Amino acid sequence: MSQGLRSAKKAAALVRGRALSLQGSELNRLPASKIILIATPDDQIARTATKLASSKISSPKNRVVLHTSGALSSSVLKPLANLGFHVGSLHPLVSVSDPEKGQQGLRGAFYCIEGDATATRVARALVKDLGGRSFKISSEKKPLYHAAAVMASGHVLALYDLATDMLVRCGLKRSEALRILLPLLESTVNNLSQSDPSSALTGTFARGDIATVRRHLEALSKDGLTQALEIYKLLGARSLELGVRQGLEPELVKQIIQTLSR
Repeated sequence: MSQGLRSAKKAAALVRGRALSLQGSELNRLPASKIILIATPDDQIARTATKLASSKISSPKNRVVLHTSGALSSSVLKPLANLGFHVGSLHPLVSVSDPEKGQQGLRGAFYCIEGDATATRVARALVKDLGGRSFKISSEKKPLYHAAAVMASGHVLALYDLATDMLVRCGLKRSEALRILLPLLESTVNNLSQSDPSSALTGTFARGDIATVRRHLEALSKDGLTQALEIYKLLGARSLELGVRQGLEPELVKQIIQTLSR
């Protein structure tokens, strides 16, 4: 479903095989498929569910409706559940910035599923057909789950952008800074793919190098990078927790925490 026919046709063109392009006012023309997947923006899912519920679609018996929001639970589909549809959610845990290229990442990805028993069973089958792996969480934990996804993806990009700005302050061109930091990030992801965060941690906080921490804080303060300074302190404290798991001396950890708190 789409708000406009043009966008509906554009979406349908991305689907291999025969696709039907419908506007929101034409939902009564939906074929009697066993599965309905709502992939609208989050703020349109409730509205879409209400429209589906009020349209003259065929019997809901043994039919499943899934939405693809990471932050919303299946409760947003209540108007359809009240009619007898089985409802749930199916969220791909993958970053998609381009519709055409992003669809390739859907195969083999992890998917978070949630909903009633029938909906989750169907969702698992869909994930299996995609060659992916699924995991289930409770409905009330969907917002926390999605916040975790933002932390691991969107916020990493924000940190990368911040680090790029810091290198620009060092005299590098932005395009150059973006390019030279990428192998560092890739090596970190590679380390993480082979071990847990505490074992993958390297550098200043893994060593408990308090002298370097002080230099970092001084440099960030001197250059007026207030936002970067606060983020450095917050993440530094978390990195220390990882360092403790590696066996950092408690007294050294205490000194670094005091340094970060000033």
